[in-house]
Amino acid sequence: MILKTSRLTLRHWMESDAGCLYHFAKNPNIGPIAGWPPHQSKQDSLNIIKTVFCREECYAVVKDEFPIGCAELLIHPDGNHWWGEESAELGYWIGEEFQGNGYATEACETLIKRAFDDLDIKRIYATYRQDNIASKRVLEKLGFEYYSQLNNIDYSGRAFREIAVKLEK
Repeated sequence: MILKTSRLTLRHWMESDAGCLYHFAKNPNIGPIAGWPPHQSKQDSLNIIKTVFCREECYAVVKDEFPIGCAELLIHPDGNHWWGEESAELGYWIGEEFQGNGYATEACETLIKRAFDDLDIKRIYATYRQDNIASKRVLEKLGFEYYSQLNNIDYSGRAFREIAVKLEK
């Protein structure tokens, strides 16, 4: 599946993308704010492509032929189990040097349209760390509304608060 916007292409991740993924995912300003550790090697990134980014609705966000981020719909029963049937969880990140250009919003708009029009999804949920204002703004632009507050633990065992939001068809 390939999805296109005016500026971006969303396509499945390929093993050959491991170098690009590593370039962005080793940055300590990217993963930890989303709840995952920075990648330590190109091999780490390749393993993520093979084991995590291999899901059917996980897309590389591509600009000028190079992945600059990721956008994904985790369809029930993947994602947080409490979302329920006919629901999906939206996740995304954009490489630091490409942030602030509306790419996350543009990519997510495309996935939301796909979810509602093609995948028979009725509700989409997303979460963001309470201190991740940029992610909050993306979700506000997309029309998400407050759902609940969650207490969570990150990959290193530190507690943090997340805000859950939802968008309904």
